[in-house]
Amino acid sequence: MKKLSFSLLILVAFSIPSFAQISNEEVDNVVNRALTAFNVPGIAVAIVKDGKVVLAKGYGVKSIQTKEKVDANSLFGIASNSKAFTSTALAMLVDEGKLKWDDKVITYLPDFKMYNEYVTNEFTIRDLLTHRSGLGLGAGDLMIWPDGSDFTAQDIIQNLQYLKPVSAFRTQYDYDNLLYIVAGEVIHKVSGVSWCDFIETKIMKPLDMKNSAGSFNRLKDTSNVIVPHVPIDGKLKVISRYKNQLFDSAAGIYSSVNDMSKWMIMQLNNGKYGPENKQLFTEKQHTEMWAPQTIIPTNTIPPYNSHFSAYGLGWFLSDVKGYKQVSHTGGLEGIVTQVTLFPELNLGIVVLTNQQSGAAFRSITNTIKDSYLGIKSEDYITVYSNKVKASEESADKVTDEVWATVAKNKKDNIKIDFKNYVGTYKDNWLGEITISESKGKLFFASKRSPQLAGELFHYKDKNLVVKWNNAYFHADAHLTFEFDTTGKAIGIKMKPISELTDFSYDFQDLDFTR
Repeated sequence: MKKLSFSLLILVAFSIPSFAQISNEEVDNVVNRALTAFNVPGIAVAIVKDGKVVLAKGYGVKSIQTKEKVDANSLFGIASNSKAFTSTALAMLVDEGKLKWDDKVITYLPDFKMYNEYVTNEFTIRDLLTHRSGLGLGAGDLMIWPDGSDFTAQDIIQNLQYLKPVSAFRTQYDYDNLLYIVAGEVIHKVSGVSWCDFIETKIMKPLDMKNSAGSFNRLKDTSNVIVPHVPIDGKLKVISRYKNQLFDSAAGIYSSVNDMSKWMIMQLNNGKYGPENKQLFTEKQHTEMWAPQTIIPTNTIPPYNSHFSAYGLGWFLSDVKGYKQVSHTGGLEGIVTQVTLFPELNLGIVVLTNQQSGAAFRSITNTIKDSYLGIKSEDYITVYSNKVKASEESADKVTDEVWATVAKNKKDNIKIDFKNYVGTYKDNWLGEITISESKGKLFFASKRSPQLAGELFHYKDKNLVVKWNNAYFHADAHLTFEFDTTGKAIGIKMKPISELTDFSYDFQDLDFTR
C-alpha cells in the first residue's frame, strides 16, 4: 500500500504542468519591439503572480513632444477597463442590500425608456452590464463620441427610446457604452454620491490606488500623465485628450500599472485585499461578476483552443488552453489598454499604451501569458504586423476609390445644385445638423457635437461624402440623400467610408429629416 501510494505521488507530481515565468529581459524585448513595430510612443506593463507584483515597468515616452519617460506610476486612461469598476460598485451595493442584480432599472430611474415598452419594463440592472439589450454595436455613441458634445446623462436616458434595436432583447451580444452610463446613474441614485466619488472612496482608497482617479479632470497631480497619439498620414501626432465626464462610468478612469496591480491582486483574491485580507465585496458577488451572462460566438483556433466566449458583468470570459481567462480591453482616441486575469494561475497582466494600436497590447499580453501557460509562443509582433498591414490595405482600397472618384468629379467639373442640399436636418437623438454653402463649397456641422464638422464632396448620384476637419477621427462618412418630387433633399442616411472606422462613430444609426 505504501509503495503504491508513493508511486501515485510520483505520478501526480510529474503530471502537474510546470510553468516557466517569463524573464524581465523577454518582456523588455517584446515591448521594445512593439514600440517600434506599431509606432507606439509609450507603454507600461505589470504582471502579478500569486499575490505579488513580479514586474511593473514603463517603456518609451509619455509624449513625442516632451520626450519624458514612461514609468510604472505614469497615468493612462484605462478606457473601458473602467466598466469592471462600475460592476464592482454595483456588486458592493448588492452586498449592502441596497439593490439586487435583477431589480428593474425603472425602479431607480423612472425616466429610463427603451424603443420597446416591454424591454423598458423588463430591463434589469444586470442587463445594463451585459451587452444584450438588442441595440446594435455602439448604438448612440455619437452622443459621447467624439469629445465636445453637450449631451447630459439625462439626455442619454431620454434618447435611448429612439435607438432602434437590431436583435431581440437578450438574444444577441452587441457591445455598448451608453448603458454603462445609465449604470453609473443608478449608482449615483442608490448611493447618494457621484460615480466618481463612489469609485475613488469605496474602491481606489481601500486598495491604496493613490494616484488614480475616476476621471482625468479629477486627478490631483497631472505631472506624470501620458498624452494620446494618433498616426495621421503615416506620421504620429499628439491629439487633444478626451475629457467628457459623461463617459466616466464606461471609460473614464486614469490609472497606472502600479495602481492597477493592486486592483488585479484584489480581483484574483476573491475581493480580498491588504495584509488583513479585508473584503471589498463578497465571494458570492465575485462569482456573479465572473459568470457568463451573454454568449459570444467563438472559434476553436490554436494555440489557445477556446471553446467558449462570453461576457460577464464588466468582464469578457473565455477558456484559454483549459484555463479560465477574465479580461477586458479599453480604447479612447490615442489610448488603448488591456487587462488579463487567469484565476487558476493567480496571474494578472495589464498593458497600457498611448497610441491606438491594439496590436501592440495583444502582442505583449499573448507573449507573457504563453510563458505562464507553458506553450510555445509565436512571434506575435510579426503576426499582428502582417494582420494590420492586410486590414489597412483592404480598407485603403475602399477609401482610395472614394477619394479618387471625388477628385475625378472635380477634374471633370461635375457640379451639383447646392440649393437642393442646403438646410437644417434633425435626427431624434443626435439633434440638428446644418448643411450650408460658403464660397462655392458645402459644409456639414452638428449643433450638439461641434467636432462633427467638415466639408462635403460630390461622390455619386444622391451620395456626398464628408471629410471631417479633425483628421485623427479616421471616420470620414457617406451621406445618402432622399429627395422629394421637386428635387429637394428631405432626408439623409449616413455610414462610415472605411471598414476600420471605430464603431463609436455609429453614423448608420442616424436618420435625418429636413
